[in-house]
Amino acid sequence: MSGRVTVILGGAASGKSAFAEQACVNTGKNRKYWATSQILDQEMRAKVDRHILQRGAGWQTIEEPFHASLVMPHVGHDDVLLMDCATMWLTNHLLADHDLAQETEALLEALAACAGEVVVVSNETGLGIVPENALARRFREAQGRLNIALAAQADRVILVAAGLPLVLKGAL
Repeated sequence: MSGRVTVILGGAASGKSAFAEQACVNTGKNRKYWATSQILDQEMRAKVDRHILQRGAGWQTIEEPFHASLVMPHVGHDDVLLMDCATMWLTNHLLADHDLAQETEALLEALAACAGEVVVVSNETGLGIVPENALARRFREAQGRLNIALAAQADRVILVAAGLPLVLKGAL
C-alpha cells in the first residue's frame, strides 16, 4: 500500500485496526503509532493492552490525545504513522468542549504537512439508529463530518467490514 494519506473506516470491532496495522507493516517503513485514547478506566486499559499485543513489536508509540502538531514533528520521510483512532481523538475534543471545526482544521493541516505516510483509522458511525440523547447525536454528526473531511483529503479510503476491505477511493 502506498500513498500519502489513507483513511480506514469501519464499525466497532470490524477489523479496521488490524487491517491498518498490516497495511503499515507492508510499507516496509519505520512504524509510528499515534495513540489518541485516554486511559480513564479499566475497560479502556484492557482495550489498549489488546491493541498493543495485536500490533506486536516494531512500533514507536506516541501518546497524544489532542494535538497533531505535537505528533507530526516525530514523523520523517522514511516513516509511516498510524493514527488509531480519529474517533477517540474526536471524542477527546468533544468531551473537553473544544471547537470541533477548529480542531478538525488543525488536524487536516497537520496531516497535509506530515513528511511521512499516514494511515488514519476512524469509526463509521452513520450506519446505525439515531441516538436517543443529544450528546450522542452531536458526536455522530461530528464523526460524520470528520470522516467526510478526512476522506476528501485522503489519497485512499478503505471501508473494512467483517475484516474485509472495500476500496472506496484510490487503490490497494
